[in-house]
Amino acid sequence: MSRLLFFVAIAALVYLLLRSYRNNSTPPAQQPPRSEDMVVCAQCGVHVPKGESVQAQGRNFCCAAHRDAYRD
Repeated sequence: MSRLLFFVAIAALVYLLLRSYRNNSTPPAQQPPRSEDMVVCAQCGVHVPKGESVQAQGRNFCCAAHRDAYRD
């Protein structure tokens, strides 16, 4: 009878340890996406991310067509 209680106690201890381990293991925190500066198209006034803009003559444009239209 004492062996049975011993194995039940061991099983309960293992169960509690595994349960607490699963609760404490959280996925790593994801970094928020970095924000990018917005610029205004010199031709139409649309705001676009600076990385997606077309730059010419010190101005920013939303596309190559607006850059070419601005030059004319």
